[in-house]
Amino acid sequence: MQGDEIALLLIGGVNYYTGQFLDLKKIAEIGHSKKCVVGIDLAHGAGNIQPDLHASGVDFAAWCTYKYLNSGPGSLGGVFVHEKHAKDKDLPRFAGWWNHNKETRFNMRQPFDVMEGAEGWQLSNPPILSMAAIKASLDLFDTVGMDALREKSEKLTGYFEFLIEQIASDDIQIITPVNPKERGCQLSIQVKNADKSLHEKLTAHHIITDWREPDVIRCAPVPLYTSFEDVYRLVSVLKKLL
Repeated sequence: MQGDEIALLLIGGVNYYTGQFLDLKKIAEIGHSKKCVVGIDLAHGAGNIQPDLHASGVDFAAWCTYKYLNSGPGSLGGVFVHEKHAKDKDLPRFAGWWNHNKETRFNMRQPFDVMEGAEGWQLSNPPILSMAAIKASLDLFDTVGMDALREKSEKLTGYFEFLIEQIASDDIQIITPVNPKERGCQLSIQVKNADKSLHEKLTAHHIITDWREPDVIRCAPVPLYTSFEDVYRLVSVLKKLL
């Protein structure tokens, strides 16, 4: 019965804690079967996985650019709106200066005329300095291509997983899915009886990870700039610390 009372299904496409990449098409099908609008948070996915948003059928998605897209903290975000909604100007939305028709935007006597597509959800003019950073980053993504990045990412996490499994300890395990298609470049490592001091010791060795209570270290060998040697060094230091 609850499904009949839910208007919006909003879920992270890549789980921030475990790193699991969810089946977006299946989520969209389930949500739509209950007449829900389906939205995806891709903060941990953009620039990391290939969500194929149009084919998935989700109604919309939103993401930041400061994580895997390398634009830095406080930078602008992005939004996807499925083309089936592109021309529906009656959809409820926050109306703002920047989603008004460009042809009449400066004619204040004209009625509000929302643009078609994802542009129709913009609220204000974008920050130019932030856009310079994200353009420089996206140029690199265009040069390398997501296919190549995903191929390297799967090899990096596979190598990382192999090395972790060689550590002879029952106190450490990977909680990210084993199937490379069900994860991005993040592996979350659970270390029993550990606390944040383990993360701090890794930092002291110039290894940047992220600690999540109560006992998980999130590691993300980003394929654009992380080497197999980096992964090997991380596990070597972790093994010594354990």
